[in-house]
Amino acid sequence: MPPTSVAAEEQSWNRDQLAQPVTAAQWHLWHYEQPAIVLGCSQRVAYARLLAMPGGPPMEVLLRESGGGAVLTGPWMLGLSLALPIGHPWLGQGLLESYRHLGQLFAELLVAEGVPARALPPAELPAQQAALIARGLPVLDWACFGNLSPWEVVDAQGRKIVGLAQRRRQTGVLLVAGLLLTEPLWASLCDALGQGKDVDVLRQRTVSCGALADGAVSGQTLAAAVRSRLGEMIG
Repeated sequence: MPPTSVAAEEQSWNRDQLAQPVTAAQWHLWHYEQPAIVLGCSQRVAYARLLAMPGGPPMEVLLRESGGGAVLTGPWMLGLSLALPIGHPWLGQGLLESYRHLGQLFAELLVAEGVPARALPPAELPAQQAALIARGLPVLDWACFGNLSPWEVVDAQGRKIVGLAQRRRQTGVLLVAGLLLTEPLWASLCDALGQGKDVDVLRQRTVSCGALADGAVSGQTLAAAVRSRLGEMIG
């Protein structure tokens, strides 16, 4: 039996956290050695089509339990899974407010590493989306990084650096984050999903830490900083 990929291990870990009541915060950071496409639960048609390709899909393809658009994991990304019990202070007063602490945490750590970044407040989201659309960069609902949500981390131009998502069940809440260390292979994702025309839009709607910082940003260094900060904030 081939070894389980990091992307598959991540999805298994995520499912296991909500399979029973979450009694204390748990988290895991993910470093991906190989590329993989992770589709939202509403993208089952695309998932079936990729699996049915002659010779198989161009890379590993997974279907997650949560919604949202396609994510391309790989060496260019640092992932975080954070499971919280119902009623945890981070979960705030609603779905979108639940992202605030995590988005601000990533923004603060990136700024400390020389990456100009900020968490996007909900009140600023409509204007930021409109500005991107005015530049000829429409929303791409099929891709996680082709759209913006409140408290996701962006640069001064509104280009996404960190994407956020969540899954809620009666047993707890799972928050997930994906940080772009370097530019992903957007063409591979777009080609696999038959969206080749959207490559330039994805490239211009996103930006990596490496492109924004004066020097290379280490994924291991950022992971250590995230781990330390989470330990300070939620134990």
